[in-house]
Amino acid sequence: MFPREYRGVAFVVGLFLAVQLGALALVPEFAESGYQAVENPDDPTNSVVYVLAILVMTGVMLAAFKYNFDGAVRLLIVGTSAWLSWYVFSALVSPAAATVPAAAVGVGLLVYPEWYVIDTAGVLMGAGAAGLFGISFGLLPALILLAVLAVYDAVSVYGTEHMLSLAEGVMDLNIPVVLVIPLSLSYSLLAGDEEGEETDLGGDEAAEDPATPNEAGESDPDDADVSDPTAIEDRDAFFIGLGDAVIPAVLVASAATFSPATGLGVPLVGINLPALLAMVGSLAGLLVLMSWVIKGRPHAGLPLLNGGAISGYLIGSVVAGVPLAKATGLVGFL
Repeated sequence: MFPREYRGVAFVVGLFLAVQLGALALVPEFAESGYQAVENPDDPTNSVVYVLAILVMTGVMLAAFKYNFDGAVRLLIVGTSAWLSWYVFSALVSPAAATVPAAAVGVGLLVYPEWYVIDTAGVLMGAGAAGLFGISFGLLPALILLAVLAVYDAVSVYGTEHMLSLAEGVMDLNIPVVLVIPLSLSYSLLAGDEEGEETDLGGDEAAEDPATPNEAGESDPDDADVSDPTAIEDRDAFFIGLGDAVIPAVLVASAATFSPATGLGVPLVGINLPALLAMVGSLAGLLVLMSWVIKGRPHAGLPLLNGGAISGYLIGSVVAGVPLAKATGLVGFL
C-alpha cells in the first residue's frame, strides 16, 4: 500500500467514526423528541419490512436508470439528505432554525456537489439515519437486519451483480449515496477526473449506491467494466457506499439504547461496552475490506462490516456480563 492509500484509509475510517459517534450523540435527543418510528422496537418483523423496502427501492432505482429517470433519482436523494440533515440540526437548534442549514445542504448538493460537499452531506445523512434506526430497532431486529443485509449484499455483488448496475447508474449523479475518498489533494469530482477510481460495493440501496471504478484513459465511464482491476498508481479516489457506514452504526446506536450493559460515562455520547466493541468490530472489518479494495476490484462491504459489528457487540455483551439471551433480544421469546 502506497502512502496515499494509507491516507485514504485513514480518511474513510474518520468518516465512519463521524457517522457512528454522530449517531450516538443524537440518540438521546431523538429518543426524547419522540422520533422512534415504530410502536414496538423489539418486534423482529420491523427488520423484514425494512428489507422488503430495500428490495422495492432497488427495483425502482434500476427501472429509473433503465428508462432515463436519473434526474428524479437525484432529486429524491438530495431531498432525503436535506430531510435527514434537518433531524440532525434539530437536535442542536430549534426545529424552525434547523430548516436553514438543512436547506443549505440540499442546495449545496444541487449547485456544487464537489466531493467534500457530498461527504459532509453523507455524514449528516448517515448519522441521522443510524440514530433514527437505532432507537427504532431493538437488539433482535437490529441483529436480524445486519445479518440479512450482509447476505443480501454478498448475493447482489457476487451473485446477481445488480449492485454493479446500480453503481453504474449513480456514478454520474454526484449524490451522497457514496462517500468519496480522495487520494490526492488536487482531486476534483466535478472536474470529471475518473482515472483509477476504485469502489467498495455494499450497503443499503435505499440509503446509498456504490460507485464504479474506471481505468485511466477511458473516455466513457459507462463503458467501464466494474469487475476489472485498476492499477494503484492510476487511482485518484476510492468510493464506498454510504450504507456501509450506516448499517453497522444502526447496531451501535441500538446497543447504546437498548442494551442493559452499564454506560461507560463518555462525555457527549451515551455508550456502553457492547456498543463500543461493535464500533471496534466494524472498523476492524473496514480495515480488512479496504485492504481488499486497494487491490483493484469491487467487493461487498457489509459481510465484513456487519460481521465485525455483530461479533464485537456479542463479545462486549459477554464481557459486560449481559446474558446472551438478553444481548440477542431473545429473552422475550424463550
